[in-house]
Formats: sequence, C-alpha cells, structure tokens
Amino acid sequence: MRHPLILSLCLTSVVGLSACDQLRAKNEVDRAITAVNAVDQNNLSDIMLTVADPNEAVTYFTRSVKESPDRIDLRRGLATSLIRANRATEAVPVWRKVVEHPQATNDDRVDLADALIRTGKWDDADKVLDSVPPTFETFKRYRLEAMVADSNQEWKKADSFYEVAVGLTTRPAGVLNNWGYSKLTRGDYSDAERLFTDAIRNDDKLFTAKNNLVLARGAQRNYTLPVIPMTQTERAQLLHTLGLAAVKQGDVSTGKGLLREAIETHPQHFEAAVRSLRALESNVSN
Repeated sequence: MRHPLILSLCLTSVVGLSACDQLRAKNEVDRAITAVNAVDQNNLSDIMLTVADPNEAVTYFTRSVKESPDRIDLRRGLATSLIRANRATEAVPVWRKVVEHPQATNDDRVDLADALIRTGKWDDADKVLDSVPPTFETFKRYRLEAMVADSNQEWKKADSFYEVAVGLTTRPAGVLNNWGYSKLTRGDYSDAERLFTDAIRNDDKLFTAKNNLVLARGAQRNYTLPVIPMTQTERAQLLHTLGLAAVKQGDVSTGKGLLREAIETHPQHFEAAVRSLRALESNVSN
C-alpha cells in the first residue's frame, strides 16, 4: 500500500524540481538578454556619438531619455549630440540637468561651461568653471578658462591658462591658434605671428591659422606670404587676405597688386577678390 504513496511523492518532487529548474533557466536567460541589450545599447550610443549624423543622434537620445529618464549617460549623449548638431542653445538646459544629477562629474560641469560659451553666456560659464575644483586639471577646462579670461580682458590669466592647456594636449594647434588670435586682438602682432606659425607646424591643414598668420604679418606691413604649406587655392585666398590688410593699412597700391595676384593665382574664378578689386578701382576713380 505504501508504494503508490512513495511513487506519488517522488513524482511530485520531480515535477517540483523541474519547475525550479525551468524558473532558474528563465531567470538566467532574462539576465543574459538584459546584459546583451545593455551592451547593444552602449555600442549603439557610441556609434551615435561618433559616426552617426548628429541630428539622427539627437532623435535617438531624445527617445532614449524619455524611456530611461534616470540614466545620466543617455542625458550626456543627448547634450553631446546637440552640440555636435550646432544646437548649443538646446544643449544648455540638457547639460544643466546632467550637472544636477547625483552622478554628475567635473567633466560634466566643464561641458556645461563649453555650451554656455557657445551661446555667448560668458558670465555663466565663468561661474560654472569656478565651481570646478582647481585640482581638476584637463585640457578642455584650461582652454575654456583661457577663453573666459580673454573675454574679460584678463590677459595675464589668459596667457597662463593657454600655456597650461598647450602642455596638456598632444594636438595643440587649435589652442595655439586661439592664443595667437588673442594676441592679435591685443595688438601684439609679433607674438601672434609666432603662435600662428607654431599652430601650423602642428597642423599644416589648419587654414584658419594660415589666414590669421597673414593678418598678423599684414598688420606689421609685411606683405610677403610666409613660407608654409599651402595649396594653389589657399595661396590665392591668403593673397586676398593680405591685399585687404594692405588696404586697411593705407597701402592701397600694394593692396591692389596683391588682389590682382590673387585673381591670377586662383585656379577658378575668384569672385570675392574680383569684387574687392573693382570696389577699390571704383573708389579711386571717384
């Protein structure tokens, strides 16, 4: 009589164990799927922040933030994508939300300051940078500090910050160009020329620095092109800039000659130089 009871208990135990195994397996599968989804989302986020179209990235991160509003990484992604899409005004409130998050970092505060500078809110950017501990030393932080000091005409501070920033990056061309432009606006043309030359030495494709270098030379009435790498089109554009600089200095005849040379040098029709020359000749005849 006891055999059926024992068999029943055994079957019940087997069924119970089977159910436990199934539940355990299901939980493991769910965890695996969650882990895979997290990896996939992280990979997709990385793609959106690098090679994807900036506006598509904004759409992706906007949707992701709505689905997971507590995730600071998604808010960072949205703010960064808005900056990439040249939508700094929209990025500012998003960065503010990031900075208010319990997991916010000093990098986030620096990025907020960057967005504020892009929108012309220099005083707000200055306050945000002041909230970052002085021990937090990064290239971006010091580059922004230098730009804010420039805007306040605090030249010694600006020079100090630019110098530190140059030492914190392996690609200093951009900050050297900014530093040179700062010197140019102060009327320190020889120092500006040196800094623009250093910028080009670090990145010989940085046309902005080439153009600024010509402006610095023109301000010193040096109307010869510097010996730097340049394409034929760039040469024509730099001659045009130099010609306008000569006119600004009152050396109109020299300026006209440089404009004619720019027109002859350009591999195509150089409309901007043609208009400048016509305007000069018209003024002279009048």
